[in-house]
Amino acid sequence: MTTDAAARTARLVELGVPALAGLTDAAFADLVPDAPEGGGVLVVHPSLVAAADLAPLLALGGTPGFVVEDLTDLAEFVPIDGEVVPDAPLYWITDLERGDEMGNWSPDEALPAIRERGRHPLTVSEGISWLLQEPGRLERNRCFMTIASRKPRAKGAGLDSRTPALWISNGTGRDGAARKGAPKVGWCWAGNRHTGLGFASAAARAANAG
Repeated sequence: MTTDAAARTARLVELGVPALAGLTDAAFADLVPDAPEGGGVLVVHPSLVAAADLAPLLALGGTPGFVVEDLTDLAEFVPIDGEVVPDAPLYWITDLERGDEMGNWSPDEALPAIRERGRHPLTVSEGISWLLQEPGRLERNRCFMTIASRKPRAKGAGLDSRTPALWISNGTGRDGAARKGAPKVGWCWAGNRHTGLGFASAAARAANAG
């Protein structure tokens, strides 16, 4: 295992991801593919641990992360057409960007712009995995959406209008004062613009170093 892979693995083990997956630390480490050249971020596929179960492992200033109350269907948000996620319990994403320059764009506007650059928008599991390993990437007014995850409507009637996003709670409303400053998995309307929310993307996804 390369130095980068070992460090990323150790971080997820430290947070307790193997236990959530029902694995020993050693068995979890055995699932880690070789890191790509230049390193990257190790992603926990939702088939191994659901995004909603990973979210409480996020933390800022000792305050754990959470999923907003009206996103109980988070598991139904799957990769959009054109985004191929490796069929592996753990995989890599490389050359991540938060997309700050797209602040105040809508998801509908951002998606084609990201793809025109040859990049891939992140899924919600990819975004959470990134912040588990690099929590400093989440900053107030410098947060991001994960627009590769959308929920299909019933009977092929298009997509649910919500897009998942990761930002920092103000501790207001249903969040509750105790959650002020906590990492938050919420959602935004696909057609709306939101100041302070960029669009996270990666150069590539890979289940092995090749």
